[in-house]
Amino acid sequence: MKVSTIVVTIAVIFIALAATIYSLQNRAPNTHPIEFTAPFVFGRFNVPVDNPLTQESVLLGRRLFYDPILSSNNQVSCATCHKQALAFTDGLKTSIGVSGIPLKFNAMSLANLMWGPRHFFWDGRVSSLEAQAIEPIKHVNEMARDLEQLIIDLNNDELYKKLFKKAYGEISEKSIAKALANFQRTLISANSRYDQYLRGEISLSPLENQGRKLFMAHPDTKVVLRGGNCIDCHSQFLTSGFGSKFDGFSNNGLDNDQTLQEGLFILTQNEAHRGLFKAPTLRNIAVTAPYMHDGRFTTLEEVLAHYNGGIKRSKTLSPLIIEADNIAKTQLDHISLNLNDNEITAIIAFLHTLTDDEFLTNSAFSNPFMADTSDD
Repeated sequence: MKVSTIVVTIAVIFIALAATIYSLQNRAPNTHPIEFTAPFVFGRFNVPVDNPLTQESVLLGRRLFYDPILSSNNQVSCATCHKQALAFTDGLKTSIGVSGIPLKFNAMSLANLMWGPRHFFWDGRVSSLEAQAIEPIKHVNEMARDLEQLIIDLNNDELYKKLFKKAYGEISEKSIAKALANFQRTLISANSRYDQYLRGEISLSPLENQGRKLFMAHPDTKVVLRGGNCIDCHSQFLTSGFGSKFDGFSNNGLDNDQTLQEGLFILTQNEAHRGLFKAPTLRNIAVTAPYMHDGRFTTLEEVLAHYNGGIKRSKTLSPLIIEADNIAKTQLDHISLNLNDNEITAIIAFLHTLTDDEFLTNSAFSNPFMADTSDD
């Protein structure tokens, strides 16, 4: 066994043990802690003290996630906009809920949500997974469900009464949110080809490895270091935004000042945050098109073309994007990475190594109602 594999294995065992101890100390009586593993490189994870990960809460949350009972017309579930095969996105430019009106934002992938920035949604408007879970249920265009009536309907379902009693004791808005949040916390993607490479199990192709190096490098013409500048916004292992305050949010040059959307400003009311949006995880990016908060790009090639010459200048544009260039700047108004075609191809090849087929097909994350049907 390689040293790197041993280190990762020890770290995985440590994280699982820590999670078990944490759950044992904080879980409700008669519940059982859930075991999970994750690479040590993901860092510390976040689980609220008042909502420990238990088998009972995750079982309940999984059922709620796939149940259209959460919507006013009993036709839309969380899984409508978050499909497992698409890394819990929906393939649409912007999602469509019960109203039939296209929503404002593209559906974000639900992966590795215990790590990274402590703000959720593209504009960071909530600070917990529990709040993130409950908001779409109440939203008039998403699920438009009256929560008091939902609680009545769940209480009229004998199975749900039993599941809630085991997990939280009662059915309430808080317990619904907690259960959904805990199921989402278990959606860990950590077995892509990139992960296998990090564990020393496989080698990347020369093209993929070139793309990896470009992904990790901020270009510096002074030392002839070429780079794709990706890591400045997408942290190395999680490939999502950094976890310190608002480090996970950036204005990446999609619009000029005249068309700049609110973004993080809606939360902070700070003009310096206008046009800043959450940097999403790039894990499974090859299956989560279209891209950006409004789904404006349909392919990875279009995304790279944006960074390679489509950047629009605005007052809050990230200085890391302004500075990044693979040739010495001659036109200060023109912002471009100036990557060549081979480098663009290499970066896209590396991005494909982030696809985690196990995550996309894991039965623990799948529709439990389909499982119920297959058992009949």
